[in-house]
Amino acid sequence: MEIQIIKEPINRSTLENIAIDQFIDLVKAVVDVEQEIMAIGGEFHSDEEVELISKEGSLRENTWGINLYIKGDEFIEYDSMINLKPSINNNSRNIEDNTIKKKISEITNRLIQ
Repeated sequence: MEIQIIKEPINRSTLENIAIDQFIDLVKAVVDVEQEIMAIGGEFHSDEEVELISKEGSLRENTWGINLYIKGDEFIEYDSMINLKPSINNNSRNIEDNTIKKKISEITNRLIQ
């Protein structure tokens, strides 16, 4: 599946189709918290991050990897290798700053309806 840059809202059925083509019940995504856009559809978060950086001018410190679960109670999982950013005090795969998590949640819920 080709990586898509999401700037305008898409519906959940579009997201479900992407999940079925890849990981069955989840879609990997990278959110740029500064530009409030996201990349979806990549096999790896790192590929989506590169797409945002090269095509949208995103900065690494503004890009965060998440997993979007199609089924179940938890829609957003804040876990990705690209989230390891010791230079800005994020020392794990999880997003440690609750302000960033909140912004990612807001952007994701606005872009996926």
